[in-house]
Parts: sequence; C-alpha cells; structure tokens
Amino acid sequence: MEIPGVGPLLASAFVATVADPHAFKSGRCLSAWIGLVPKQDSSGGKLGSISKAGNRYLRQLLVVGAMSVIRYAERHGTRRPWLVQLMARRTTKVAGVALANKTAPDGLGIGDKRRALQGADYRIKRDKASDR
Repeated sequence: MEIPGVGPLLASAFVATVADPHAFKSGRCLSAWIGLVPKQDSSGGKLGSISKAGNRYLRQLLVVGAMSVIRYAERHGTRRPWLVQLMARRTTKVAGVALANKTAPDGLGIGDKRRALQGADYRIKRDKASDR
C-alpha cells in the first residue's frame, strides 16, 4: 500500500530506526517517541509545541514528506476533508506537522496490520502527469 509523503528513504529509515513496532502501545506513543507531539503525561488538556526529543532525522523526513503532500494539495486539491479544513485554520507548517503526526503510525502499521510498510516492498507513488 502506498502512503502519500512516504518514499523509499523514509520507509528504510523507519525500518532501520524502529526495530520492534509492537513496543508502542499506540500511534500516539510512537509520535511522542519520534518527537512529533509532546510527551504524553496527562489525559488531555492543552499541549505545547512539538518536542525536540526522539530521532531528529526521522522527524525531519516525516515533516518534509508531509509538506510535499500539503504543497500538492494546495495546487491540485485533495480528497481529505480534514486536511483542507486544517489548512484553512492553521499555517502551512503547523498543518505539515499534524499530517506528519498522522503519517507516522501508518508507516509502521500500528493499529492496522494491512497498512504496514515492508521496507523493500514499498513502491514510490507516481501520479499520471509525471509518466507522460
């Protein structure tokens, strides 16, 4: 399965960095470990900015991939209504971090075994316009 914003470089970084994806209880714990969200200490409430803890390289690749998806959505549109609403409410970089936060658990298939990346089995998603 192809995940927008995740290419072979990010997929291999995921596989190399996270040896056992079952060590995380949820996708939120994985995102906190990478540093995309603040550490989960409370049951809710207002949270601060993203932390600098975790793997800097993996966090950077996730945000760059998410920003490419947002750039494509701004130019060509998207079928994700939550992303369109988020882009209308927040700045581009905040929306990019939010999308990266959603992409991280999908990359390892936490919570859904059908969506897991298998490293070498990942194929780059190409749009029809670039194949002409």
